[in-house]
Amino acid sequence: MIHPYLPKILTREGLISKARSWKLEMASVVFTNGCFDILHYGHVEYLYQASLLGDYLIIGLNSQDSVHRLKGPHRPIQDEQTRCAVIAALGFVDAVSVFSEDSPEELIRAISPDVLVKGGDWAVSKIAGAEWVIAHGGRVTTIPYLEGYSTTAIEAKIKQQS
Repeated sequence: MIHPYLPKILTREGLISKARSWKLEMASVVFTNGCFDILHYGHVEYLYQASLLGDYLIIGLNSQDSVHRLKGPHRPIQDEQTRCAVIAALGFVDAVSVFSEDSPEELIRAISPDVLVKGGDWAVSKIAGAEWVIAHGGRVTTIPYLEGYSTTAIEAKIKQQS
């Protein structure tokens, strides 16, 4: 069975090409990134709010090795393919691509989104790619962080109940 969301999962080259074609249509491209290890309400609300900031929402997904380096030896909990499929299945997400670096800066420079978004727990000055996006006429924004929703908290709760 071919799932309708699978075409949203793109290679880096495919994503760059898709973003260029959207920009040629004069559409606005929104970019955000993350590990999205165990998708929860905080993620869904954040991504939905990000999707409202433009015409197309692109998600840069940290690779297995990248998550491991950033989050520690016990993460990610879910494999890369699963995380891609779950994010791509969200109707308001238009494209997903994996990046293996610890920072999405290189991918952001290649896409040059019109809007770069992160959660409100990030200072704009600390957002990878912010300077590039601003220098190229885009904007950088944050979406308020929803307290009480995190993969780390879910993981701790599961361990506590085990």
